[in-house]
Amino acid sequence: MTHAPELTSPVELCLPDGRLNPAAVGWTRRPLHTANLRGWGRVKRWEYWGVVTPEHIIGLVASSLDYAGVHGLYVLDRATGRETSTDVVVPLARGALFPPRSGEGEVSVRGGGLTIGISQRPDGSTLHASARGVRLDVEVPLPRGHESLGVVVPWSGTRFQYTVKDVGRPVHGTLVLRGRTYEVGGPDAFAVLDHGRGKWPYASTWNWAAGAAPGRAIQLGGKWTDGTGVTENALFVDSRLHKIGEELRWSYDRSDWLRPWRIGGERVDAQFHPFHEKVARTNLGIVGNETHQCFGHFTGWALTDDGTRTSLDGLVGWAEEARNRW
Repeated sequence: MTHAPELTSPVELCLPDGRLNPAAVGWTRRPLHTANLRGWGRVKRWEYWGVVTPEHIIGLVASSLDYAGVHGLYVLDRATGRETSTDVVVPLARGALFPPRSGEGEVSVRGGGLTIGISQRPDGSTLHASARGVRLDVEVPLPRGHESLGVVVPWSGTRFQYTVKDVGRPVHGTLVLRGRTYEVGGPDAFAVLDHGRGKWPYASTWNWAAGAAPGRAIQLGGKWTDGTGVTENALFVDSRLHKIGEELRWSYDRSDWLRPWRIGGERVDAQFHPFHEKVARTNLGIVGNETHQCFGHFTGWALTDDGTRTSLDGLVGWAEEARNRW
């Protein structure tokens, strides 16, 4: 069990010399950190938005790894299993714009026929993304009282990550896919944000799972936080965050990613049942990535802060393993 403190006041992520600010280590219910990162070479910045609808699963990522911008737009047709994706690598992340605060300012990247623009305001975010055969235009409102999980993971004074995982946001707008327009919205549509700012070690591995249904959502992480005294695990009930401080056990078959996954601990017993596997590989010599992201349904339960058992049955989302050399 970890014992990271809950932070309730705005704080800068770094000290003036660029090292991790010890006062920034902990977790929050809303974005409070300013990522005043300094230096070059190990700094990572990204915004990932996943959008789930009954017909499609959409992912868009804008990222700067200092020496490269790695951006992508992905759409899965849930009925047919057909994938449509555009992935772009921009040397030195030229033209990429990332603000220092989650939920504030503009994110903008482009290259290789892909354009992503994210406008963040106190009442929500607007997502625009376009590539060959795909255009996404959606609004992601921020409901009053909605809570998200912010965490600072401290590997050392010079290696650390600030992440915001915001699961189960309402979403509405349009998706244009190969000339056909689809309406995005309704009670079974939701959006998930992964906001990241930090200085990473060269090699890393993580697990991430997220799922939502009306009134319930789950956020679970593993491997990359082990031994740091911090976790990124939480249950959300009616937009209220219930922090799960324990390091969870992840069990899955790396030879068959579509077999059921299990994620468990004292406060969580989750089973994940994939219906589709998305594989992403990048090999740029000394830099590489391999990610297996499975989409599917959850069953099981998790406990709120007062011990109430909440069913995870029917949540839709994903579970993934990512291995990076970056």
